Amino acid sequence: MNKRWVIPDIHGCSKTLKALFDHYINPSKDDVLYFVGDYIDRGPDSKGVLDFLLQLQQEGFRLHLLKGNHEESFVKSWQEEHHLKSFLGLRSRNASKAAWKRFGGKQSMKSFGTNDLRKVPAIYAEWLDGLPTHMILEDYVLVHAGLNFDLDDPFEDQHAMLWTRGYDIDRDKIGHRKLIHGHVPVDLETIFTLRDQVDQFGYIDLDNGIYMAGRNGFGNLMALELNSLQLYSQYNLDMK
Repeated sequence: MNKRWVIPDIHGCSKTLKALFDHYINPSKDDVLYFVGDYIDRGPDSKGVLDFLLQLQQEGFRLHLLKGNHEESFVKSWQEEHHLKSFLGLRSRNASKAAWKRFGGKQSMKSFGTNDLRKVPAIYAEWLDGLPTHMILEDYVLVHAGLNFDLDDPFEDQHAMLWTRGYDIDRDKIGHRKLIHGHVPVDLETIFTLRDQVDQFGYIDLDNGIYMAGRNGFGNLMALELNSLQLYSQYNLDMK
């Protein structure tokens, strides 16, 4: 059976991502790779992460990439920067960029070697802008942050898929599937417990806070193989 891998929040840690692939995933082109967002920000090499994912796509690997809140913030900032008005040589303030840079965008800009968002190639912004917010499989729903189960159709709330930090799961509303997401860092013990008791809890949060290197129980990049529910962790090689 072809393997199905889910990889959560990478946050600009390209060395760690490549080590996870080399040591644990080592995919064939028949395997399926699901990424649930937050490829950029906080870590030192967001551009390297994006280039690695683009290379995998170009080499014919079966990638499905979802959008995270950090991608949304970057794209919004990039688009706003390209539409700013100027008066007497002074450009308007980009409020979206100011907010984005406070929670990791500054490191992303550095990885592109510029302080000017207009110099970040359009291919990155356009690619990330076009990513879907969720994926429905036969047995799982994949999303970056979670779903708004207060709605009859939780898939109507795009904002919740990218930003929510809590929910009460209602599996009737997702076809009795199980939910897998990232976004909210939890410790390794919690991730393994959710994996071991997924039939009871109905969800797995895979985000171990890769950028929280040095904090006990955190700082790893995870990978879950859906067919076997094997769970792997790669400690952070980028932010020692």
